[in-house]
Amino acid sequence: MRVAVIGGGPGGLYFAALAKQLSPAWSITVWERNAQGDAFGFGVVFSDETLDGIAQADPEVFAAMSAGFARWSDIDVRYDGQVRTSGGHGFAALDRNRLRAILEERCAALGVEVRYRTEAPPVEQLSAEYDLVVAADGVRSPTRESYPGSFGTELDERSCRYMWLATDRVFEAFTFIVEQRDFGAVQVHAYPFDERRSTFIVEIEEDAWRRAGFEALADREFARGESDEESVRRCEEILADHLGGHRLIPNASKWIRFTTVRNASWRHENVVLLGDAAHTAHFSIGSGTKLAMEDALALAASLHEHPSVAEALAAYEAERKPVVESTQRAAQASLEWFENIGRYTGQGVDQFAFNLLTRSRRVTYGNLRERDAAFVDAVDGAFADGPSVPPMFRPLRLAGLTLRNRVVVPPLATYSATDGLPSGFERTQLAAHALGGAGLVFAGSVAVGADGRSTPNCTGLYTAEQEHAWRRVVAAVREVSDAPLGIQLTHAGRRAATTTPGPDGIGRPLGAEGWPTLAASALPWEPGGPTPREATEADLDQAVADFAAAAARADRAGFDVLELQFGHGHLVSGFLSPLTNTRRDEYGGSPAGRLRFPLRVLAAARAAWPAGKPLVVRISACDWAEGGTTEAEAVEIARALAAGGADAIDVSTGEVVAYQRPRYGRSYQTPFADLIRNATGVPTIAVGAISSYDDANSIVLAGRADLVAVGRAHLWDPMWTLHAAVEQGYSGPGARWPQSWLAGSRKPAGPRGDRVPPRLQLLREEAAPVHRRWLPTAGPRPLAVAGSC
Repeated sequence: MRVAVIGGGPGGLYFAALAKQLSPAWSITVWERNAQGDAFGFGVVFSDETLDGIAQADPEVFAAMSAGFARWSDIDVRYDGQVRTSGGHGFAALDRNRLRAILEERCAALGVEVRYRTEAPPVEQLSAEYDLVVAADGVRSPTRESYPGSFGTELDERSCRYMWLATDRVFEAFTFIVEQRDFGAVQVHAYPFDERRSTFIVEIEEDAWRRAGFEALADREFARGESDEESVRRCEEILADHLGGHRLIPNASKWIRFTTVRNASWRHENVVLLGDAAHTAHFSIGSGTKLAMEDALALAASLHEHPSVAEALAAYEAERKPVVESTQRAAQASLEWFENIGRYTGQGVDQFAFNLLTRSRRVTYGNLRERDAAFVDAVDGAFADGPSVPPMFRPLRLAGLTLRNRVVVPPLATYSATDGLPSGFERTQLAAHALGGAGLVFAGSVAVGADGRSTPNCTGLYTAEQEHAWRRVVAAVREVSDAPLGIQLTHAGRRAATTTPGPDGIGRPLGAEGWPTLAASALPWEPGGPTPREATEADLDQAVADFAAAAARADRAGFDVLELQFGHGHLVSGFLSPLTNTRRDEYGGSPAGRLRFPLRVLAAARAAWPAGKPLVVRISACDWAEGGTTEAEAVEIARALAAGGADAIDVSTGEVVAYQRPRYGRSYQTPFADLIRNATGVPTIAVGAISSYDDANSIVLAGRADLVAVGRAHLWDPMWTLHAAVEQGYSGPGARWPQSWLAGSRKPAGPRGDRVPPRLQLLREEAAPVHRRWLPTAGPRPLAVAGSC
């Protein structure tokens, strides 16, 4: 088989070496436009997981790499003139040029032909002449651009400017520097990669970059390989306190913006993408070289395991793409955190350090505790009066109500009502969740009028009979639990009159059995669906009155907290989103116009609801569709709702239009709660794909939200909150077991739980030190870090 590799970077070379090892008879040619020995870039960082793969795949390459590694386990966060250190992480870094030399030598020894200083022939020619073409030709891949219809490339260029540099200051750990200056914040990602130098990446938000004077310095064309020396000197001035008299070292260093590369497919016939040509992930969570070498291993293995190129390329993409997409989700969260770092520069140093370390959502409260318990104890102690209480079990005052912990059971519709009356199942579910230990349990969603029900089986609160039924439900729950109870009120708008949702979570129009629906504008939920009637002034007056009447009924029924559903495409949500509100009267147009009706509803409900009882509003902070609600508008909406009497904002997203494209993932909506909380100071509830107590602790301690709504996990385990307390060894006032169930408050022993293992080691292995610094003069060794956590 004849194989062409376009690009002689680490990814292309490593693939060529591995493929040649597995199939010595193959003819493999690599085209590299630069000369052998040309120096580009600085250090690259590897995880232990990636290194284990390299060690197994090619021990010779691994041995050569290991001889040049800088190793350490600490992360230093330098912020507000102080340093906080978290240990136990484990890093290995290497000079990128040394890595390339190792792979060049390996390719030469195996008989791979590498054509230096040679541009690759057109990919169409290579595809015709070779059995396989591997395109490892970088972020701006010409190969990828040759087949746009096949690859479906999406390029997301971000707003921050960054510059890749080195310094002759040898840092002892992975170091994040956040320097607040008069022009804004500047951040540095730095790490050592040999005994003489460290990588030093300077990043700054666009407006701050301009205010710092960099725009004028960079306002010219730079030749290939030329550095922006004036900007480098300016960075030295700004960051002099952290360089300690050392210099910054450029290498074709200029200000650039990071581009996230995504491709719908990684292959076209016998052409396949590898490394940055296929995908990129922000440098704040790791090295693109690491990902490229993982690609190379997977591609070589797939070619070895499958009888045809087509099958091998399909298997390669099927194996690697989910891994890369997971990495890109984490990288996106990290990238956005640094883009918006100004939100967090008012936090104390301990909380800021924790927030930074958990920004990607891959590293969590529990994960950090396993690595360095002393660091987490210090952050816990700064957050409250001592580290003994997990963050999710700290109390919170909301209006006149004190919640014993930060866990919320959100409204979980049972679709079991008849004529809007709550069923026995509704009562049982509410009691089960109240007994399960959550700080606040919601019923819902509850319609304020018969035409506002999503389905015929939804509950309501628009008749005296329904009010009495809810009063009985609340009384029954009060007999067994004192957990605060909330109720969510809504009018489903154009999402009314549907069937009970099926496995896909979507209800279908009822057809002849349905009823006329109402919306901000006469736009159907989906093409071919029933068209709602555009609400008139009289309709709006009636809706306002219905919300007020239902709020008064909820109070008389005994509920402690009221939530208004202003999201998910329901009636009020339809006014807030520009995608669903095309009105030309005073209720449409600008955000202020679109807020007019929601604020009328809020004012009426607030007047009917006691001042000492909390009132929460749920919104969709993002529509997940082009032209929808922006982040700035979401903040404006939240501010207006808080000014109108909302005590907290329950921050959800989506379900506003049927053609949405959400970026699903673990706790994927939390960044929007974070945005609103830190931009407005209004308490927020984070909701959406949160199912672990570890995530709940991380969200609260980092200051991303005040409360955490856990929905489906409570359907799986109604005792989720109390079980989370047991798992963490917590038994304080934030997790009170029902007296009748105290005997079950210890986790039962599992299989072979009574087995005591024997000692099988003559000499015990010493535990790895938590703190390991890179000290090349004496070799890496444990270090007690003075003045740090």
